This record gives sequence, C-alpha cells and structure tokens, in this order.
Amino acid sequence: METSSKLTVGFIINPYAGIGGALALKGSDGADIREKALAAGAEKKAARRAETALELLQPYKQLLHFVTADNEMGANSLEALGFSFDSVYKAAETPSSPEDTKKAVSEIVTHNIDILLFAGGDGTARDIYQVVPEQQLVLGIPAGVKIHSGVYAISPTGAGRVIEKILQGELSSIHNADVMDIDEDAFRKGTVKARRFGEMSVPAELEYVQAVKMGGKESDEMVLDDIAAEVTERIDDELLVMGSGSTVEAIMQSMGHENTLLGVDLVQQNNLLASDVTESRLYEEVAQCEAGSVKLVITLIGGQGHLFGRGNQQLSPRVIRHIGKENIWVVATKTKLQALNNKPLRVDTGDSELDRELSGTIRVITGYHDEVLMPVAAVN
Repeated sequence: METSSKLTVGFIINPYAGIGGALALKGSDGADIREKALAAGAEKKAARRAETALELLQPYKQLLHFVTADNEMGANSLEALGFSFDSVYKAAETPSSPEDTKKAVSEIVTHNIDILLFAGGDGTARDIYQVVPEQQLVLGIPAGVKIHSGVYAISPTGAGRVIEKILQGELSSIHNADVMDIDEDAFRKGTVKARRFGEMSVPAELEYVQAVKMGGKESDEMVLDDIAAEVTERIDDELLVMGSGSTVEAIMQSMGHENTLLGVDLVQQNNLLASDVTESRLYEEVAQCEAGSVKLVITLIGGQGHLFGRGNQQLSPRVIRHIGKENIWVVATKTKLQALNNKPLRVDTGDSELDRELSGTIRVITGYHDEVLMPVAAVN
C-alpha cells in the first residue's frame, strides 16, 4: 500500500505589497510610502491575491501542509480557507516590515519545506532572495506594483496551477529566474533603472530541451551524456556513493570507471576507491565524513519508481540518514519519469520514520542544467 505524501509549502504574504499602485505612488517600498498610501485610503490587496491562488488548491487540502507567519503575513488567509498550517513567526510590530519578511522566511525554510510560495512584488522577492538557501524552490504570487522578476507566476491563478501540477505528479521543470527590482525614487521621476540582484530556483512548465530523434523520443545516449556532464560539473572533492542502473553507469563511464550491477561503488576525486561495497563498509566510510561531504547518486528502478528498497539494500537507513536527503542526487531521463504515468517515486527503506522524512518532493537531474521536481511517497 502506498502512502500519499503531503507537500509542505512555506507561505508568506507581504501585506503591503501593491498598496501604492492605485494611488499612482509607483511602488510600496519604504514605511513613509506605506503610511502615505494608508492615510489616503489605500486598500491592502495582497492577501486577496494570495487567496486567489490558494482557492485553486482547496480540493487538495489533504495533500498540503503550510508553514507560515502569524496574522496577515499568512496565517489569516490559510485559516479562512481551512488549510492545515503551522505558524512559526510573529511580527514584533504592526505594520510588518521587510525585516519581518526576512526573519519569517529564515525561520520557515528551516522546516523542511518543498517550496516557498510568497505574495508580493519585486521588493519582496529581493528580501526573500537575501535569506533563502541557494537550492530552495520558490514561486511568487504577483501582488506588487512592480513585477519585473522572473520568479513570479503570470497571475495568482497561474501560481495555483503550478502547485496543482506538482500535486498531480506532473513533471515540472526547475530553472533559475532573475530577481529584479527598480529604483522607486527614480521611477517616480520618470526614469526606469532596473537592477538584477541574483536568481532563485522556480518551477516551470516542462520543456524538452535535450536532443531528440525520429518519433519525438529522447536520444538516450545524448541525454545520458548530458546527465553525466551535469553531475561531473557539480562534483568537487566529495565522496560519491554511486548506485546502480544505466543512468548511474553512464556517469561512471564518463569518469572512466566500471559500474557494479546491483551494487554500490565509492568514488572520490575521480578515483575509484571501492567497488560493490557492503553496507557495513559503506557506513564506515560515510560515518567518518563531515556533513555535506558525501553525495549519493542514484536512479529509480525501472517502471516501479523505487529509489530505495529494491536492489540497493546496501543503502541502509543509517547510511541514508548520515548522508542526508539534501545530499541525494537522483538522476533519470524524462522518458523514464514519464513512464511512471504521474505516479510518485517510492521509498521503502524498512524504516517508516525515514520513509516519511524522505517523502514530499525531490529534484531529479534530467539533463545538463536541467532538473524536474518529482513527488516522493512512502510504501507501507
């Protein structure tokens, strides 16, 4: 029996995003602008735009859990719509400030969220960019006066649809999008000065970017080469725990090594340290490594979608725990993922608590600078 996994969503609203728009104030950055807008009778509309996205997700309440901030920074909207949530931050003062956004997000991302959903404008995106981990997946609900950043969906409804696709198990590509903002003071004087502050990871519509051959199918050889190129580019001097399967085999071959069939090999600095290691040897090796200095490279097993528990029992619960979910690199072609027909990847480690920890979503490397987000479910 398969246990459906919940998607854990970080959720934050900048209540004052867009407040200066209707009054032609060209933005809402700065306490003085907010005060001026409120004094002139401006309405706070960011929460309503966030709720438009959330309303699309009401049929999926049982599959969602939110981590948010108190009151109008998120909790009010979630409570009104009947979603399950934990509130982990309360603003010291009202109105909330950009510092509250940063502090709230800094706390929210420590709760093992799958994606951070936020409502605001370019200023909000910039604040969030300053505090989120590099690999954190985010998605913006457009609610501000200025929306130049590529991290926003095209509309609140569009943001809801993207989350819905993830919940339905559809392949969702991941790409890096620019965080942009303009100088509001210059904007008010008629000059647009846009500046790029950085980039964050966002889900996107699936696009086939790898080479294809007749019939529209991926060219396996070329795609495997692309996956191998991506993995080898990421490698520094970590200890690599290499699983089995044709996708992992292609990576090993690109490094000049043979891959053990239904076994686990150890590689470091492009040197093959050990082949077909036992669970005890594997644990001995990873246990003496510092956190983050071991990467596990695995693929799913055939059409069943198993990551753990089928043909790789050397990857025991204690080994997986020591490596950490954030250090697992799953590799697969999109053709193999599509063959699952929207079913999740499966984990069956023999440790039900660990299976729950591994559930949710995981990034899958599907090509060179190409990843998709996949749901992961425990198997009872």
